[in-house]
Amino acid sequence: MACKNETGQLVEIHGKQLPIDAKLTATDSIENFVAPFRNRIDEVLDSTLAYAPKSLLLDDGAHSTSMGNLMADIVFSETAPIFKSRTGKDLDFVVLNEGGVRSVISSGNVTARNAYEVMPFENYIVVVELSGSATRQLIDFIAKSSRRHPISGMQIVIDKNRSLESVNIQGKPFDESRSYYVATSDYLVQGGPSIGFFKEMISVTDTDYLLRNAIIDYFKKVDTLQAVVDDRFIQLD
Repeated sequence: MACKNETGQLVEIHGKQLPIDAKLTATDSIENFVAPFRNRIDEVLDSTLAYAPKSLLLDDGAHSTSMGNLMADIVFSETAPIFKSRTGKDLDFVVLNEGGVRSVISSGNVTARNAYEVMPFENYIVVVELSGSATRQLIDFIAKSSRRHPISGMQIVIDKNRSLESVNIQGKPFDESRSYYVATSDYLVQGGPSIGFFKEMISVTDTDYLLRNAIIDYFKKVDTLQAVVDDRFIQLD
């Protein structure tokens, strides 16, 4: 009997609700310890990097938006030279997902904190090589989607039924006989077919570049943020 292993059984659990409200007070010793770190973080995040003369929004266009266009253009401008230096190849276009742009940028001073609000996730930029047929599948998915997925480097024209009328990539008609290099987020690559993007990939090139850092780097380079709803996505009547 002394060597027998007894298995205990849970009989009941007691719990107590602890309200978090105005009655709670800060502990001075913890506040004093945290304060220098908090102040330094606030100083970095709230320093002005650029200026937005008008608000950049997520709902100011039927198929594209000023905020989405800015995000896609930032990814293109910041990724293209990295991809070129590492592979000798030219980036063709950018595709992001609407849900990956999490905030607007209001008119006025633009800070690093804005970049964290727009992109709170630890998503990296990757470049996907797609065959011509896979590129057509991707474009068709974007064209038929009810969501405004940001694009850059490409123009899509659809008819009133959302069927493709024409596609231009880097100012040239889409050519299904060649492959294309597309910059996007690792989230879309990892999700792939389950969320509608990138069902077939020839290769994936990691840039080791956080999307948020690309946004901050772009803010530092420009004085004024300019983005509008343009003709990169057109639906004919």
